[in-house]
Amino acid sequence: MKSPSFRVADAYDFGAAHGLQTEVAQIQSLPVHSMFQKPTVVRKGYLVELFEARGLMDAFVEQHWLGRRTEAGERRYRKFLELKLQNERVLGGELDDDVPELEVDSSEEQRFALEADLRDFLAANLQVIEPGMKLYRDGEQHGVEFPVDGGRIDILAMDRNGKPVVIELKLSKGRNRAIGQLLYYMGWIDQNLGKGRSRGIIVARDIPDDLVLATQRATGVSLYRYRVSMSVEPVQRSTET
Repeated sequence: MKSPSFRVADAYDFGAAHGLQTEVAQIQSLPVHSMFQKPTVVRKGYLVELFEARGLMDAFVEQHWLGRRTEAGERRYRKFLELKLQNERVLGGELDDDVPELEVDSSEEQRFALEADLRDFLAANLQVIEPGMKLYRDGEQHGVEFPVDGGRIDILAMDRNGKPVVIELKLSKGRNRAIGQLLYYMGWIDQNLGKGRSRGIIVARDIPDDLVLATQRATGVSLYRYRVSMSVEPVQRSTET
């Protein structure tokens, strides 16, 4: 299953599926110093090193860790390896066990998870953006995380007139990057898809004034604000009376 974040269970299953059962079992049982509050995060460094050594890292990223291709994913990749090295040095007596543990920014991973939930909801309910809008499909290829040179489009859709719509989701701020990335994706689709001139949509929780101002000069770009609502449904009802 594809995920924006690195899930250690996915890595264990992936390793076992590629003939690395012994190595994966060793990583699962490797000692992690008690100074680390999250041993699982340390083990990710060992898994990263294993996949790199066996030439499997790209395949793992493609199948399970889409967030690796982001700036935050690159930071986490480096920190996993740093945590592995730190664990080895502490266990080997090269470092004191009171050395502060390297911080791994879980907020980025949480943002990726939220963005994935929003993406999947919109992909299945594109009519909430615009009546008649459908997810792009061409054979087995579909418009969720649509690959282009140098990145992936969050959602590629087709409007009711058969024109492509590039939809990018933004949970964090970043006016220049948001606009620049969207315009590049639109240009790529125009040049490579052959479905006519595309439109672009940015979906974000916060739409600051500077983003509104920037899009006024970006032809074919629209802004949408999303709102999150909460509901509760029973998983198991009590039989008590």
